[in-house]
This record gives sequence, C-alpha cells and structure tokens, in this order.
Amino acid sequence: MTLANFSPRKFTLSILLLALLSSVLFAQDTSNNKFGKGLQIVGADSSFSMKFSTRFQTLYQGVLDLDSDEWSDRFLVRRARLKFDGFVYNPKITYKIELGLSNRDHAGGDIDESGNTSRIILDAVVKWQATKHWSFWFGQTKLPGNRERVISSQKLQFVDRSLLNSRLNIDRDIGVQVRHDNKVGENGILKKMFSLSMGEGRDIIAANTGGYNFTYRLEYLPFGKFESKGDYFGSDLKREEKPKLAIGLTYDVNQDAARQRGQLGSFVQDSNGNQFATDLSTIFADFMFKYDGFSMMGEYGDKKASDNVFATLTDGSTIKYVTGNALNLQAGYLFKGDKELAFRYTSVSPDDLTFSGLREEKQYTLAFSRYIVGHSLKIQSDIAYHDRTGASNRLVYRFQVEVAF
Repeated sequence: MTLANFSPRKFTLSILLLALLSSVLFAQDTSNNKFGKGLQIVGADSSFSMKFSTRFQTLYQGVLDLDSDEWSDRFLVRRARLKFDGFVYNPKITYKIELGLSNRDHAGGDIDESGNTSRIILDAVVKWQATKHWSFWFGQTKLPGNRERVISSQKLQFVDRSLLNSRLNIDRDIGVQVRHDNKVGENGILKKMFSLSMGEGRDIIAANTGGYNFTYRLEYLPFGKFESKGDYFGSDLKREEKPKLAIGLTYDVNQDAARQRGQLGSFVQDSNGNQFATDLSTIFADFMFKYDGFSMMGEYGDKKASDNVFATLTDGSTIKYVTGNALNLQAGYLFKGDKELAFRYTSVSPDDLTFSGLREEKQYTLAFSRYIVGHSLKIQSDIAYHDRTGASNRLVYRFQVEVAF
C-alpha cells in the first residue's frame, strides 16, 4: 500500500480486527463455572439470573435383520439442545426454556395444527414456589407421567429410553401444574402432582381439537430424599450410603383424544379429513431403588380407549389409537472408575388386535457405560435382541457419545 492510496479508515479497521483476533486467540477463561454446569450470570441488581447450557448426542446404530441377514446402519446427531433457566424478579419465580436443534428433535411439524413448521420449542415454562411445599407451573413442559420419560435424555442409564416409553408415554403438553410435598413419619416424603393441559402435545397453535388432559401423580420416598435428586437420573453415580427408594403412580385421562397416543402420533383422521375421537386413559406405576452403586428401576404402563375406533385411508391403510400395556425392568451396577454394566427387559402387548396400533414385542438389552464426568461427558453402548410378532426379529447395536456443558 503506497501513500497515494493510503486510507486511514481501512488502516484503523485493520488494526481493530487484529486486536480482536489477538484477544480471542490469547484470552483466558476466567469464569468460575465448571464443566457440565453451564454458563451462569446474575443481574447487577439481582433481579434475574440465567444459566445457559448446551448438549448433543452423536449416535451410531446398526441393525441386523435375523430373517434376511441384512445389515443396515447409520450415524446421526440424535439430540442437540440449548437450555436456559434461572429466576426472574424473585428467586421464587423460576423459568426453563429448552430448544431442540437436531432434525429428530423438531421433526413432525408438517401438520396444520403446528402451522406446518418445525417444532423447535421443547420447554417454555415458568414456576412459582408459592410456599415451602406448594408450587405452581404454567407453560409447556413434561407432564408428570412415567419416571423414565421425566428423566432427562441426558441422564439415562441406556443409550435411549425403553419401548414402554416410546409406545405409551404422555410426553410434553401445555397447561398448568400444581405440586405439593410433605413429610410422612420421620423420613418419608409424599409428593402430589396435578396437571391440566390441552392434550395434544407441544407446539400446537390450532384451537383444541379434542378435550382437555388431566394428569394425577403420587410419589412416596419412604427413606427420604436421594442424593442430588438421584430418583430422577439413571445409575447410582452418587453411590447412596443408605438404601433409597421412590415409588410413583400416575393416572392420566385425555378426553376426546385426537391423536394416536394423546400428545403424540398422527391425528386420527380419514382421507376425507373426518376427525375421530376417544377418551384415552393411562396408568403408570414405577419405582427407583439405589444403594452403594447398585440401581434398579421398574415401570408398568397401561393405556386404554373408551371406544374402539380407527380411521381408514383411501389406500386401505389405517390410523389406530395406541392402546395396550408394557413392562420395563432394568438394573445396573457401577464399578470402580465409573464403569457400569446394566441389563434391561421390556415387553409390550396390544389390548385388542383389531383396534390397537401396538405390536406385541419383547426386547432384551445389555449395556456398558463409561461416565467420564457423570452424565455430562459419557460413552454408552448397548446391544439388544428385539423379538417382534408379525415382523422380523432384530439385533440392534448402538454406540453413543454425550457431551453437555
């Protein structure tokens, strides 16, 4: 550059860019935050706080068809999430926002009821801790359903949830929740939860097609609280010094349910757009036990419809409500070095072969996990034998890496 074409503006801009690059390259992180705990900020006047965290799961899955001996596999980003939580105005008023970024997170929005757009919002809920024992929630979040569903997908004992959950869970919905807890005896804790929601799942923008959804849940912890809320994460990472047990029971009613599973599945409509409806009632019973590295979780689910109906399409296929029952039992032991072996048995059965959208199936799964930084950085792998009535039996192998910070 000669003096003839010298530009003070360009020169100043170049210096600023070099200074910015230098600060980025040589800056040191002076944050007090720890890996897995997110980035936390608090307003100067303490009127709000926000913790930002992100995570993703990279998955390899291979499937062997035992009838044809055909092998198929794939790599995918199973989940990728952004999460924000904290308090506003008063520490008793908290919030949570969680967004899904992967295709699997927000797929399924190609329907009029969600505006034919991606369903990015997972959670958007505000919580008011009115008293020590009473809290009130308003917004979109998980319903107080089966334990495995409420446990975060980041904190699972296996690569992913069981068939019971994928077939019968009541998932997320938008509405209000009321929660209360109290002591029972010297150590026992009783938790009560009630939810009133729209009944058609997350990110629905259309007027309510069916009726409302009512959820009731009771939980009893006879030996007191788990370490670090361990009744809602997989594996006994805290190595409970005394036996801990949590027992839960949920009853859910989705009035005039428009979708196959209430909050999930296709809308039960025929080719002419006629909407079908039935009341779906679901019962869940579950428990979590942990002691000295050993953990065991069990769940039973049963979903029934008040009417035997299904929609028929012009090509002869049908859209049926998913009704039936399932049992899931799993247990694991955490060895030294935070390495764990776990086994899971799951069975699923339809209640009516003509009207139910369920298939009878069983799955036996053996898993190995290496927890590097708890559930925030871990490697998990499992292999499952999948026995399916009316379809080919399969061997499924999965390997997943979880990173959350």
